[in-house]
Parts: sequence; C-alpha cells; structure tokens
Amino acid sequence: MLPWRQAGLAALAVAAIAATGCGHKRKITRVPPPPPAAARPGYTETGTASWYGYPYHGRQAADGEIYDMEKMTAAHRTLPFNTWVRVENLSNHKTVDVRIIDRGPFVDGRIIDLSRAAARQIEMLGPGTARVRLVVIQEPETAAPALYGVQVGAFAQRANADRLRTQMAARYGAAKVVERDGLWRVLVGSEATEDDATALAQRIRENSPEISTSFIVRIDQ
Repeated sequence: MLPWRQAGLAALAVAAIAATGCGHKRKITRVPPPPPAAARPGYTETGTASWYGYPYHGRQAADGEIYDMEKMTAAHRTLPFNTWVRVENLSNHKTVDVRIIDRGPFVDGRIIDLSRAAARQIEMLGPGTARVRLVVIQEPETAAPALYGVQVGAFAQRANADRLRTQMAARYGAAKVVERDGLWRVLVGSEATEDDATALAQRIRENSPEISTSFIVRIDQ
C-alpha cells in the first residue's frame, strides 16, 4: 500500500475511534414540538364575534386570572392562552388587539368573545355581535399541552349532561362533563390535534343526528 494512503487510512481510523469514544457523552437536546398552526402569527378566522361583561366581570377566567371587562382580553375556543389577536369589525374596519385568557364563546357560529372594552373600541357594544376577521399577531412564548374535544351539549342540570355523556361514551369511547359559567358541558373525545377533533365532529354529525350543534374546543391540561 502506498505510504500516503496508509497514513490517510490511519488518520481516518483515529478519527473514527475518537468519535466512538465520545459518542456516549453527547447530550441529546429534545426540541419541543412546534405550537399548533392556529397559534402562529398570520392565522386568520372570519365569523361572528360577541362580547361579555356581567356577571362574568370579577370571576376567574379559564387561564386562572380574574376577568376584567375593561381590559383588552377575549375568549376563544381553541387558541392557546396569551395568544394576541387583532380583531377587525368588517362593517366599519375598526380594529382592536386582545389577549386570549378565556374559553368560549360556547354558541354555534361564533368565533370569539370580546371584553366590553374591546367591543367598545370596534363599536359593537350596541349590536352585541359583529362580523369580524381575527388574525393572530403574537403567539405565546410557551403553550401548555392540550387536547381537543367536541362539545355536543350544555345543560343547566347535571343529570341531563350525565345522561348524554353516557350515550356519547358508549358510541365514541371517551366523553366527560365539565362545568363552566354555570352550565354542564358535554365534551366528546380526547384528540391530539384539531384535525382529529374535526374528523370526530364529522362522525358525530353523521352518526348522531340527535345532536343539533357541535364544535371543537381545546381541553387545557
């Protein structure tokens, strides 16, 4: 073998041994999964906004802080807490930036519940609702892990909610009752993504015609 080639092979062998010897010392950095696409800046939704004040003013919001209707905050069914969104009233093009601290609105067809202060800024206090476009402008630095379910009913009486929960669990394998804002809400499923929850909602609509409305909600851990 030529001397220069022999030297080259020896160098490669030393490098391989060195790499093998230090391989067990390498630290593996686990990169957290990216936030859901819906949390990223630029995500948009168009639909109906509403607003809420009393009797929720002064009560604990879903993220744990006390809801103040004179602050620029809002409720959304799936966006992570501390997401900032810009909401535009499509009838007058006024905008307001709000931080998501709560869950809702639990009314089919609505996409966001604004504080009274935010609703005032885009001139929707009087009408109560408005057609809006929301855009995520800032995602939270950290977002707690979440699962997604399908809300299929809300009841004033716990017994009625329990009855529906039992039916849904028998059909779809997972269902629970949660209390929020004085109502007992029935959530079906425990899905890893919004897409999976959407597919479940479609199954429920097809196979459970007695369910008149259903929508995706985030199950905060």
